[in-house]
Amino acid sequence: MTANDDYVLEVLKEEGLVTPEQIAHVQRRASAQGSIVDGLVASKLLSAEDILHVVAARFGMEMISLANLQVPPEAIAAVPVETARKYRVVPISKHDNTLTVAIGDPLDVDTLDSLRYVLKCDVEGVVALPAEIKVAQERYYATEASIETMIDQLTDGTVDMVAAGRVDMREEADVAESDVPIIKLVSLIIYEAHRNRASDIHLEPLEKRFRVRYRIDGVLHEVDSPPKRLQAAIISRIKIMATMKISEKRVPQDGRIQVNVKGRELDLRVSTVPTSHGEGVVMRILDKQNLALGLPKLGFLADDQEIFMRLIAQPDGILLVTGPTGSGKTTTLYACLNHVNRPDRKIITVEDPVEYQLSGINQVHVREDIGLTFAVALRSILRQAPNIVMIGEIRDVETARIAIEASLTGHLVFSTLHTNDAPSAIARLQDIGVKPFLVASSLRAVMAQRLIRCVCENCREEHKPTATEMKLLGPAAEQFANVQLFKGRGCNNCSLTGYRGRAGIFEIFEVNEDIQRMIFSKTPSSEIRQRARELGMRTLREDGLRKVVIGMTTLDEVLRATMGDVD
Repeated sequence: MTANDDYVLEVLKEEGLVTPEQIAHVQRRASAQGSIVDGLVASKLLSAEDILHVVAARFGMEMISLANLQVPPEAIAAVPVETARKYRVVPISKHDNTLTVAIGDPLDVDTLDSLRYVLKCDVEGVVALPAEIKVAQERYYATEASIETMIDQLTDGTVDMVAAGRVDMREEADVAESDVPIIKLVSLIIYEAHRNRASDIHLEPLEKRFRVRYRIDGVLHEVDSPPKRLQAAIISRIKIMATMKISEKRVPQDGRIQVNVKGRELDLRVSTVPTSHGEGVVMRILDKQNLALGLPKLGFLADDQEIFMRLIAQPDGILLVTGPTGSGKTTTLYACLNHVNRPDRKIITVEDPVEYQLSGINQVHVREDIGLTFAVALRSILRQAPNIVMIGEIRDVETARIAIEASLTGHLVFSTLHTNDAPSAIARLQDIGVKPFLVASSLRAVMAQRLIRCVCENCREEHKPTATEMKLLGPAAEQFANVQLFKGRGCNNCSLTGYRGRAGIFEIFEVNEDIQRMIFSKTPSSEIRQRARELGMRTLREDGLRKVVIGMTTLDEVLRATMGDVD
């Protein structure tokens, strides 16, 4: 046992966290488990986080979590990668001549002294879990060596990625040998994004570096980024794959890439935009296997699923899904189409763009540059005698009127609108010029939705609501007085975030005869909403709180997603 162990054990005993008997019991097994402190953790008497927190407090040091912390570039730049890895630290912030770093051992005062000498500045320390420091180093420090190692993995066959079309390197016999590493690197970026369950890849040219970020469960995470000198080659490679014009760098461009990653078909929707330091690229990853999700996988609880399945089984009328960009509206509509897709039904969609290629469904891609607008396409497809029509978005009065005419002549119409809640869709339709009697007669239901992150099943633990959370809940706080809640502690399975995967929360607004009369008489949205609540409509927040109670998500996540929800 080291002197540090002696001190830690004394602190733990003084704090009443362990007893002499427990220490003696662990000491008898210490030869097999390392130090006694390690033995306490292995025996699950205390967690490493508990021990660090107590010792850090004794030294007057703050303990922080690095999981969701965004470190400014100037702080990262202040500590070379070799120094950070040698001393096992991560810079946190830099103000004037003072640098704050996270260390894993609050007793290691020599590290802070050494950093002050090496970096020639004042260095202050905070404490973080060593595992979090290691993950943060991998996130913020990208070296050419680490990039070359990953490229070697591709060459050695560790990463099995065979791409379709222009991405398949075997079909590019005329590619120069010097270009092969770039091809492999771009393939690796796509592979790693898929492996980490990312929905988007962001490649951002900055002044002195080329940043790569993945959006995972709705949150952006920076990953190892290639050297700045490879920026132009990488962007050119992506534009070739997406059949864009390589020479055109002055205007935004859009394209698509189709790849096969370990047997899974992916569509990548690519968008470029000129910025101050080069072209920025965003690739939206569309995984076809997600379309096989049943309605329960979207996050519906049993009662809401029953209501929704009844609504999409109607023979005619309009069903709208509302919410901001990125709230999962398209995924919900595709799940609906998969559910109602049968051999005896003809389904046609009008989309801008077509995000997923669906088997057995006729899909039309809007091309406004050649005059194929939503309205023009919709008029044409109605002559194709479909049973069900899906319109990507109702944007103008002409599209809305044709959709309503289709619904009134025996078609079931699915579409989306951008509104904050479900009842507001009525005001939105009237604002763009649709007559109230047409809205009342055609609209069957509106469903608003948001996406929330789910608690990681691998590291979930009991959680007591904070005073801030209870205050934000307002009157709803009473229902959590005696309810057991959960949150994720953070583990390798969830990249230390405590969350893994996302699900929807929903607000289903049905249009019955009572609501129809209110629409026809131009009743304000606030009164329609109040009446819908009286008839049993649950708000987004209320549905989210139900999912907190069953342990699906956290209070913090629901409050974040429904901050604008009006009770």
